[in-house]
Amino acid sequence: MVTGELKNKIDALWDIFAAGGLVNPLEVIEQITYLMFIHDLDEADNRRAKDSAVLELPFQSIFSEEVKIGGNNVSGTQLKWSVFRDFPADKMYRIMQEWVFPFIKGLHSDKDSAYSKYMDDAIFKLPTPLLLSKVVDSLDEIYKLVDEMQTLDRAEDAKGDEKRDVKGDVYEYLLSKIAQSGRNGQFRTPRHIIQMMVELMAPSVEEIICDPACGTSGFLVASGEYLRKKCKREILFDRQKKDHYMNHMFHGYDMDRTMLRIGAMNMMTHGIDNPCIEYRDSLSDQNSERDKYSLVLANPPFKGSLDAESVSGDLLKVCKTKKTELLFLALFLRILKIGGRCACIVPDGVLFGSSTAHKAIRKEIVENHRLEAVISMPAGVFKPYAGVSTAVLIFTKTEHGGTDQVWFYDMTADGLSLDDKRSPIPENDIPDIIKRFRNPDKEADRKRTEKSFLVPKQEIVENEYDLSINKYKEIEYIPVEYPPTSEMIADIRALEGQIGRDLDELEKLLEL
Repeated sequence: MVTGELKNKIDALWDIFAAGGLVNPLEVIEQITYLMFIHDLDEADNRRAKDSAVLELPFQSIFSEEVKIGGNNVSGTQLKWSVFRDFPADKMYRIMQEWVFPFIKGLHSDKDSAYSKYMDDAIFKLPTPLLLSKVVDSLDEIYKLVDEMQTLDRAEDAKGDEKRDVKGDVYEYLLSKIAQSGRNGQFRTPRHIIQMMVELMAPSVEEIICDPACGTSGFLVASGEYLRKKCKREILFDRQKKDHYMNHMFHGYDMDRTMLRIGAMNMMTHGIDNPCIEYRDSLSDQNSERDKYSLVLANPPFKGSLDAESVSGDLLKVCKTKKTELLFLALFLRILKIGGRCACIVPDGVLFGSSTAHKAIRKEIVENHRLEAVISMPAGVFKPYAGVSTAVLIFTKTEHGGTDQVWFYDMTADGLSLDDKRSPIPENDIPDIIKRFRNPDKEADRKRTEKSFLVPKQEIVENEYDLSINKYKEIEYIPVEYPPTSEMIADIRALEGQIGRDLDELEKLLEL
């Protein structure tokens, strides 16, 4: 959550755009994203150069000595943020307009790549050199503050504390301005929840990962970061695995071109050159994929109902409904390979809804596949953007059943306050969730009064496939002993007597 000085600096940047004549929130975010991408390209190129030197691997900078733009050869160093930011405003504007922006638009040689597709119609809209100069200076201040905050976070991480994604928080705050303006209603899944889900699924280097409602590609980026951390040498040194990681592992779909553009830049900045990110209505007939992915990570939209005519007939066969949250569950089952796994966020209503469609999708997962876990999250997780209670469902596609026992966890704290401020607090169930999920054998003897416990499939069936944790959790009542009624009445009369004497004393004082 962005607060304090960082929030003020982002608000000041927003005001600079407004003063310069750019007031459409989507346009402002697009222009800020382009500039952040240009800044991050410089940083990422330097980081890769250092990594390659440490690992003794060959490295070719994207800012080579000469870069061909149109019919001209220009010095690559002048395209670096760290260089052109120090130029006078007029020169900076000319370089940005004539060189830097065409450079990032044509950065990917594969014209069919996600990056090329969504940058093709990108337009540099800052109208004056003065506005560009002010925006660049403002972004430099924001990045300086972000670096200071991340330095503090690294120190905390060395102590074992949870590290924040400050740049991700900046994106989240920017996206919140779209929601505040009543347009598109985008909001980012909190970074620590994404990381928790990725840690629980522990992706391997052979995975084919999909998010059918990818937005800014948060789940895909987090999966890539997890693999680079856990399997760095394997990804960098094995040519086949590196090719799979760069070109074939990550798939994302969305219906918002702005989000897709941000997602493609986000992936590229994080070192994934050619993800498959496409404009697609995942629930419609245009999406015919099935049995393709080994892992689905998603937080699909809970936006209500769809036009039944636009929904794929295959999904309606599983659960006849217009509700997107149920249709996405049916979609996950269709697009996963046999043995493929899914971790997704669903609103609480999916767990206990009594409609035929609600029961049908829960029965499908429990009876014909293997439901592994239901992690109930508190309502404040998505504040200040939404207050809905949610849960994480984890299941494996088998088509032959396999649900034996389901692991339930009652998350009551995620390391942040559950109000609109979302301030850091010491209470955090996430490390415990990851630890217990990885050690299921130790859960067998847990009582239902505890945070986590196992529920046998038969009990779930008997409860009409209700997956709400409150259906199975037992509350431990501690008896409280009260004094006899006669004693309580005597105490009340004694208090009344004392009140009467105090009033008499007050009247005497007033008469004086």
